[in-house]
Amino acid sequence: MEDNFKMVAKTLFGFEDLLARELTQLGAMQVKTGVRNVSFVGDKGFMYKANLAIRTAIKILKPIRTFKVSSEKDLYSQVYKMNWSKYLKSSGSLAIDATVHSKVFTHSQYTALKVKDAIVDKFRDETGERPNVDLRFPDLKINVHIDRSICTISLDTSGESLHKRGYKTATNIAPINEVLAAGMIMLSGWDGQSDFMDPMCGSGTVLAEAAMIACNIPPNLMRKEFAFERWNDWDVELFEKIEESLLKKTRDFHYKILGYDKSPSAVAKAKDNVKNAHLDEFITIKHEDFFKTQKAGDNKLHMVFNPPYGERLDIEMESFYKNIGDTLKQGYPNTNAWFITSNLDAIKHVGLRPSRKIKLMNAKLESRLVKYEMYAGSKKAKYKNNNTLD
Repeated sequence: MEDNFKMVAKTLFGFEDLLARELTQLGAMQVKTGVRNVSFVGDKGFMYKANLAIRTAIKILKPIRTFKVSSEKDLYSQVYKMNWSKYLKSSGSLAIDATVHSKVFTHSQYTALKVKDAIVDKFRDETGERPNVDLRFPDLKINVHIDRSICTISLDTSGESLHKRGYKTATNIAPINEVLAAGMIMLSGWDGQSDFMDPMCGSGTVLAEAAMIACNIPPNLMRKEFAFERWNDWDVELFEKIEESLLKKTRDFHYKILGYDKSPSAVAKAKDNVKNAHLDEFITIKHEDFFKTQKAGDNKLHMVFNPPYGERLDIEMESFYKNIGDTLKQGYPNTNAWFITSNLDAIKHVGLRPSRKIKLMNAKLESRLVKYEMYAGSKKAKYKNNNTLD
């Protein structure tokens, strides 16, 4: 179909396969993974759908031209040649961001400035009027990517990063990025078929993302705006149809999602955010110190959390991580516990052997997502019971 076009979804390191799976399940064509990105093909409706429904994408770009560049003059003339009136009015506004990996183009802001000059000069030469630069609410957001001698010009379909879901009004000292939280939960294998817990819930991000995954609620329903809503070809009826069809695919959830935090202010913020996301019927948040708690009941528990990691929060690492291990061992049988840490030494103090370690990046910090399987009784006893003949 001629209405289909190529798009590129950007993501965090380690989430490429998750993102490719999400896109495939949503109906994308020609899905190909790269490093921190996945390319795919779809139409305008699919572009709307991907922005609304994908959990592990930071941004969705629509490439409109790729060409070779060898100098600044080259870049200017290639951009000037493009038909910008197709995308923007001369009275409109634009913003440009650039990423450069090149010996010729070494400064991303200067590259963005050159592209801006070419676009506004083209409008001025053709109409006598030029678009303004508006970094906050532009009518058109343009992405420039130069890799050695190849330049790709894309339209940014999302606008603000897609991790800004719109439900978070209050955050703590070290909030976790919503895309990172969703990806961690998905990597942990959470499927909404057991109770879920975040024992150090902070502002409630992991809890909200877990509830949306369990109920198949699109993560970006709460966003105020996507960049494509300011485009010349914005189709509000199509967008609303897609929103409606996604909402019809939500599902019931029959288990509990529980959050603890020992900070009263964190508990208050988490409750506000969860309420704001309309998820308070699924989530209970309590003011508790995890190290003084025990699991209630024998049901299987799925735990995912982001413990303090020292860069921004002042804690005594060794005893803190030892307490995590002791609490899991003594109080949380029949639990799969996953947490992320950028303090790779701290894992040694947990005193348990992780059954999985996955390398991720938390902002610029190399991190590990680790899994601990806590059995009801010892592993040996579990094996014995499973292999006893009636």
